[in-house]
Parts: sequence; C-alpha cells; structure tokens
Amino acid sequence: MEKYFEAIKRCPIFADISSEEIKAMLNCLQGKKESYEKGSCILQIGDKLEAVGLLLSGKGMIVQEDFWGNRNILSEILPGHIFGEAFACSPGSVLNVSVFAEKESEVLWLSVGRILTTCPTACPHHSRMIRNLLSDLAEKNLRLNEKLTHMGQRKTREKLMSYLSSQAQKSGKSQFEIPFNRQQLADYLSVERSAMSLELSKLKSEGIIDFDKNRFKLL
Repeated sequence: MEKYFEAIKRCPIFADISSEEIKAMLNCLQGKKESYEKGSCILQIGDKLEAVGLLLSGKGMIVQEDFWGNRNILSEILPGHIFGEAFACSPGSVLNVSVFAEKESEVLWLSVGRILTTCPTACPHHSRMIRNLLSDLAEKNLRLNEKLTHMGQRKTREKLMSYLSSQAQKSGKSQFEIPFNRQQLADYLSVERSAMSLELSKLKSEGIIDFDKNRFKLL
C-alpha cells in the first residue's frame, strides 16, 4: 500500500491526519484493493454498497444512464478521491448511477461500518475522519447544486456560458483547463455534442471566448 500512499494522503477523509495515524487507521479499516481495466464497470446501477471506494490510481467517471443508453456525466474521479459514500452511508439504498474506469484503475474499498464505528480507545484521528467524511458529503452536494445551476439554463449557449464562467471563477483567472473532452462536456451539460460544438464556434467567432481542445480563455 506504500506505493499508493501519496494518493491516500490526498483523500479528503484523511485531511489533517498525520501519515503515521493514517497508516494505523488503514490497518484498522482493513481495506480491500481491486483492479479494473480501462472501460470496465466499477459500480453499476442497482448495486448496494457497504464500502466506500478510494481511487488509488487511474481515473473514473460517475455516469447516469437511462434505459436507452443516453449518458449524463455527473463527475470525474481522480486518485485520492472517494466515491459511493452517500449510498454506503444510507443502508438499503441502491445506486442510481454507474462508475466506469476511464483508465486502468485500482480502488481501495473501505468498509463504511468500520469508518463510522470508532475503536474502543475512541482515538481523535478516527473522530476527525468521521467529520471529514461529513464535510466531503456536504461539498459534493454543493457541486451537484452547481451542476443543476448549469443544467437549469434553457439553451445550450447559456449552459456553456454558465459552466465556463464557474470554471474561470474557480481557477481565479480567465484562462483555464476543463477536465472533459467534447463528448464528456456535452454529456455533463446534457446537450447534443453537435449543437454544443456549433455554439462554441459561435462564441469564439464573436470574440467572447477562445479555446484549444480543453483549454479555454474568457475574453
């Protein structure tokens, strides 16, 4: 596990916990490591979870699909990120999303029961981890609200401007990179890729934005 320790330390549930304490907690949590090939399904709609996933390497995508296979990308998962925690913390809940490996990936599965149950000594770092988990859940809820703001715009152009504006505000500058390719961005905003590409070209020709692949600049 030492090979992945840098990614583990970046995990939000281990924030403000020392390396020594994290290593001790990993022994207590008894996580299980699983490997996934590129394009494989890590979690599927309808699954029930009793563990939280921590991505050690690779990249994942949280995707919502309807009966006809139309995809809506909710978020990406990078090394150090956790996923599935809301469902794992809600007994009896079933997944309404799927998680796919965008690259060859490795995941550490941590029992939510062990996370939420402090050891007999009630060590401070375990209590800190539980508070960190609550903070992570709150932050992801805010990100979901942000996405709903973009999707609440009526036109493709308005959705693009809302998303690009928020990315510029997050980066603190007018030039930034987005984590999606064109198809992924269209899925994220729930718009047709061709219509989105047309609007991007219009915005560029009108001198409102400039871009090269996933690099954007607001003018």
